[in-house]
Amino acid sequence: MPGPDHLPRLVATDLDGTLLRSDGTVSGRTREALLAAEDAGVEIVFVTARPPRWLAPLEDVVGGHGRVICLGGAAVWDLATGRALDVCGFRDDAALALVEDLRAAVPDVALAFERVEGPTFDPAFRSDDDDAADPAHARTVRPVEGTLGRSPRDAPGPVPGPVGKILARRGGTPPSPDAPATQPVVVARDEDPAQERFFAEVRDVVGHRAHLAYSGAAGLAELFAPDVTKDAALARWCARLGIGADEVWAFGDMPNDLPMLRWAGRSFAVANAHPDVHAAATDTTAANDDDGVAVALETALSGR
Repeated sequence: MPGPDHLPRLVATDLDGTLLRSDGTVSGRTREALLAAEDAGVEIVFVTARPPRWLAPLEDVVGGHGRVICLGGAAVWDLATGRALDVCGFRDDAALALVEDLRAAVPDVALAFERVEGPTFDPAFRSDDDDAADPAHARTVRPVEGTLGRSPRDAPGPVPGPVGKILARRGGTPPSPDAPATQPVVVARDEDPAQERFFAEVRDVVGHRAHLAYSGAAGLAELFAPDVTKDAALARWCARLGIGADEVWAFGDMPNDLPMLRWAGRSFAVANAHPDVHAAATDTTAANDDDGVAVALETALSGR
């Protein structure tokens, strides 16, 4: 890895498969490297496909900044206040059209919506062990289209915000027994032809109305509004801070990180990254289980 001649002003890092180890933890070495970088004046931003409900365990990792670009770029979440600072996503009419077309083309499709307020799952989307894994955020179980087009007169309670992400899987696809429905489980796409066929079916249905992101979640197609990407959200946030792309380092492991990696002035693929990520990144660092983000930051700090 070439030695940098200066520290970046901002480091943007993916979480699952990149910053986090395979067991979902953050090592002591990585914690120390993040804090040392922040002490040196580097802004650290986590960028993830995770929804806000899966960010609470990271509160002790984020140091002084406490902000995460989540839902694949659909929201900027402030961990200290538990509020979204920026939200975008599908308009209700656009989400409804996609749902109707997916149900028509893939009759056994099971769908879920992720909003910053929480998830809604089709009854067939997965089993009740998701509730057990996440008791603080009980899921809403109903056909997802029933949550669209609401006004305050339709039902009690607040009107939900934009749909940040639409998730699709075949109704009979068994989820991983030890992971929530939206937590990435890294698999090799080319080892599962049935999964590839399903992705192709979904891609044919949505066309340019959404983009299909692959985060590594087994059997799961993740749809985002056309203007929702990690790089777009990161660019908006950096503009607020007066930071240019050439002052940003980005770290990632999966194809859904590619827009962010291409936007940043310098990009790092962890050693365990998807081949497409290795091909696009300007640099390579150690694997997530070997503290690759920390290795790059330590190298930069030692060269100041």
